[in-house]
Amino acid sequence: MTTPRANFHDLTREALRQLVVRWGFSPVHAARLWAYVYLEHADHWALMPELPARFRAKAESELALTSLPVAAETHSRDGFTRKYLLALPDDRRIETVLMRFTGRVTACISSQAGCAMGCVFCATGQMGFARHLTAGEIVAQALHVNRVLRQATGSLIDYQGSGPGRPPGERLRNIVLMGMGEPLHNYDAVMTAVEILCDTAGLSLGTKQITLSTVGVVPGIRRLADEGRPIHLAVSLHGATQAERAALVPVAKKWPLDELMDACRYYIARQQRRIFYEWTLIEGKNDTPEQAHAVGRLLHGQDAQVNLIPLNPTTGYAGAPTGREAAKQFQQILRTYGLPSTVRQRRGIDIAAGCGQLATLRS
Repeated sequence: MTTPRANFHDLTREALRQLVVRWGFSPVHAARLWAYVYLEHADHWALMPELPARFRAKAESELALTSLPVAAETHSRDGFTRKYLLALPDDRRIETVLMRFTGRVTACISSQAGCAMGCVFCATGQMGFARHLTAGEIVAQALHVNRVLRQATGSLIDYQGSGPGRPPGERLRNIVLMGMGEPLHNYDAVMTAVEILCDTAGLSLGTKQITLSTVGVVPGIRRLADEGRPIHLAVSLHGATQAERAALVPVAKKWPLDELMDACRYYIARQQRRIFYEWTLIEGKNDTPEQAHAVGRLLHGQDAQVNLIPLNPTTGYAGAPTGREAAKQFQQILRTYGLPSTVRQRRGIDIAAGCGQLATLRS
């Protein structure tokens, strides 16, 4: 029985170096192989002519260069958002989103196929949990977005030129782990992927350019704080009391609001950095002045910012998004508690690419 090949993209650069040395080859070959994949986007062994034939044969026999085929691609009407349905090796599907902003591109990356957290207004939560993604499957999504930019612009990262939906100077700058799944439920694979994405010999994304969004996995927040990982942390709050939050976010029954707030304060103290709280604004449910005051009292004194996200439609939840004036009033009340806030710029709602809309099973 043939032993399956390891996924190249699961390996950090140091892990690849150690593997190559165990094979009896020079670390120089490992460095060149890494550069081929992450700087030149080579996705086939024949595209690596500078590697010695014997080394290339050994690497090909041991490692799989696993890209994620595009099963479907959709573009938003405004030209700023693309969504990719990517096929995993076991025929499951995940969604990844490319969002253009002035001077930069953000990739919204999935960390699981499905999600076990069950947030009632989230399409991914409505479809349930299938499995964790490997580090390589997470990394492959960023590589796919970078490859799209390369093919469109002739450059790996930077885009020079202009056109509909393509501002001059755009670049792959930010990764948001806000796609399908709960990143802290798949902690080890996600952190390995972050290390690979930030490697200065590869895609070289800064840790401050990566944001991880969690529904409130308390042990993961504390572990993130203890390990001193300098990525941005966003916590999905959505309710300012235990009962209100648990009605929207079932995992709050496992990690109640007071435990979550303790973990967030611990994170701020250990990391000496701000937390971003996400609040989905649902008309008539959690967008009232009373709710804004409750959020203000809950977060007062924390180094925090609140990201307000008008609800995006999903087939499994009947709520409506908050209107502009109510959102502005919510912001004004938060300001009286010393809490900065932003109303999330919406991208790709017409193609179900917005926050809470990603799913692979649709009615």
